[in-house]
Amino acid sequence: MLIGEVARRSGVSTRMLRHYDSLGLVRPTGRTVGGYREYSEADIRRIFHVEGLRSLGMSLRQIGQALADPAFTPSTLVGDLIRRTEDRLKREQELLERLRAIDASEPAGWDSVLHVVELLHGLDSPDPSRRQRAALAPVEDVPLLAKAVLSEANPNVAGALRWALARAGADGLAGLTAGLRSADVDVRRRAVQAIAELPGDEATAVLTGALEDADPAVRRHAALAAGNRGTTAAVPVLVGMVIEGTNDVEAAEVLGTLAADAELGERIVRALTEELTGAPAVRIRVAQALAELPGTTARDALRRLGDDEDAAVALIASALAGEQ
Repeated sequence: MLIGEVARRSGVSTRMLRHYDSLGLVRPTGRTVGGYREYSEADIRRIFHVEGLRSLGMSLRQIGQALADPAFTPSTLVGDLIRRTEDRLKREQELLERLRAIDASEPAGWDSVLHVVELLHGLDSPDPSRRQRAALAPVEDVPLLAKAVLSEANPNVAGALRWALARAGADGLAGLTAGLRSADVDVRRRAVQAIAELPGDEATAVLTGALEDADPAVRRHAALAAGNRGTTAAVPVLVGMVIEGTNDVEAAEVLGTLAADAELGERIVRALTEELTGAPAVRIRVAQALAELPGTTARDALRRLGDDEDAAVALIASALAGEQ
């Protein structure tokens, strides 16, 4: 079959077929009396083979190496193509996110675009000190800060980002609230820590919702922050923190603040004393929490613990009751 007919049937241009020939990828096995290229059925199958590999994103050089290697296996090729495609998609996704960030900033001119690009480079830098400097610099693009804090693992940089967001007020709440819906628990933990530093009733409402999060750490962060804002729904989580011994001192202090309301104080005392059947270490933490609470009900509970069967519990409870 002559080159023109091959081109018509295969969809590969005559120019590309000649290029394949020059590279040694597909050399026609025959020549006519007049010296024209003549392709056999095997040659045509090889053309389709080459075209199939090209459609997978392989370069002609890679195709030539693969076809010349007797040890070549399709699984190796496919695995390599998957990795390279994943890398390319990741780069394109990063570019898309950068473009969306610039678009969301509503740039008024090239100076605004370049400012956002500079901020993006700073926040995306592999150098933690550079990311921290970017966070501490005057930044008007709050959505970018919110996005950065959700992905920042370095505690110093994360602290700087949270400070910058708190300085910007409640404008970053929307981006952080979206972080609380993430399937990634680390993102949710970063989000709740940042929201805890934002002012306003809307932030308090979001923290109250986070008390129902599936992750204990998210619930604990939310309870400490929401409880400090007077949210009574935080009480069960705070009591649980005292019982478990996780941030129990901070939890007891917040419970003490909430117990300024007499009725709520009674509820907190009841919730704590229901746990007095636990191990001695639990009863000691309960005693320490009761000492933070105002009112006679808390003092009476402490005095009863002074008669505890465990000597250490009794000693600590008696001492704390005496300090009331």
